[in-house]
Amino acid sequence: MKRYPSALAAIAAASAVALAGCSSPASETVDPSAPVTLTVSAWNLDKTPEFNALFEAFEAAHPNVTIQPVEILADDYPEKVATMLAGGDTTDVLTMKNVIDYARYANRGQLLDLTDFVGGLEKDKIAGLEPFDIDGKYAAVPYRQDFWVLYYNKKLFDEAGLPYPDHLTWAQYSELAKKLTSGTTPDGQKVYGTYHHIWRSVVQATAAAQTGGDQLSGDYEFFSDQYALALDLQNAGAALDWGTAKTQKVNYRSMFETGQTAMLPMGTWYIAGIKAAIEGGTSSVEWGMAPMPQISSGGETATFGSPTAFAVNEKAKNVEVAKEFIRFATGEEGAKVLAGIGVVPAYGSDAVTAAFTALPADELSRTTFTENKKVVLEMPVSDVTSDIDTILNEEHELIMAGQKSIADGIRDAGDRVKNEVL
Repeated sequence: MKRYPSALAAIAAASAVALAGCSSPASETVDPSAPVTLTVSAWNLDKTPEFNALFEAFEAAHPNVTIQPVEILADDYPEKVATMLAGGDTTDVLTMKNVIDYARYANRGQLLDLTDFVGGLEKDKIAGLEPFDIDGKYAAVPYRQDFWVLYYNKKLFDEAGLPYPDHLTWAQYSELAKKLTSGTTPDGQKVYGTYHHIWRSVVQATAAAQTGGDQLSGDYEFFSDQYALALDLQNAGAALDWGTAKTQKVNYRSMFETGQTAMLPMGTWYIAGIKAAIEGGTSSVEWGMAPMPQISSGGETATFGSPTAFAVNEKAKNVEVAKEFIRFATGEEGAKVLAGIGVVPAYGSDAVTAAFTALPADELSRTTFTENKKVVLEMPVSDVTSDIDTILNEEHELIMAGQKSIADGIRDAGDRVKNEVL
């Protein structure tokens, strides 16, 4: 990757003042107990419990700090943050929803260089740190490390008299989805065997992880089988069709939590969402987790995932407080807070593992979470990642909407990447 502009000058003598009221010169005496308002970007606070959990825990440990969330709709988040940064926004801490956006912001010099800061952390205990290394420099630290699994509704499986989806192949998954498509929910909604959300990763990242394909290569024939599966399921009526999900802005959470789908491929971040919905009384789903289906049986389980990180805005007003928040959120104390609500933290230790109590008690769910697996990065990081991601998204939508055949969409995606980017 190309190197992003250095911001080393912005890293002052943090050790002298653990919590400064602003990013003031080292020579200025700052009262570490002075009131500070720290701004942090986040999305959908009511459905993403990790943010408030971390904010409240940090405020409890630092009584002089008040965290003011800058809330953004999840679907609009990358574009909104890009617009904010381009306009000189001074939000202190920026949540990096994925490494694609991180690469874009870092390469534009919009994030504070945290290389020295990262050097003082327990790097060997923080999973998912590597993708944030840009030519030996860091501008973000992951606090969460997710991977994709298959969620399933135990009640719907039991009612159909079918075994739970333990280490399926994709062919077995497709067969099960068709068998499980039956009946309606109490409010009259059709029950589907599975639900594939509209994101391209559901098809493309899955295919890359399980075939060894390279999403930056321009050669995308390895997408074919996964697209054939997805289109067959929706054509058979066993999955909600992509066009309806897109135009009606269907929420995968509502599909699963209301019993509209028996299966759902999704990331482990959703564990916390299910836990919160059940505890809040908005869902009574009896759920479990199984490994993502594989191309063939008997081999290593391969899936994909992505870390989520915190960065400091290059124009932040409260640099040292921002770094202290990141130190807390990405360390053991923050990890225990996350584990306690069912979020998979990047930081790992025995204490963190003990705090993770959100999983169902059944053996399949537990082994899905703990078994050895190959977790491939959702999208490789490079200075062309963002441009390629845009093209792959556009062609994915055309294929799934039926406006292009699988062969034509894959061919056009490759041609565009080679001619416009590589």
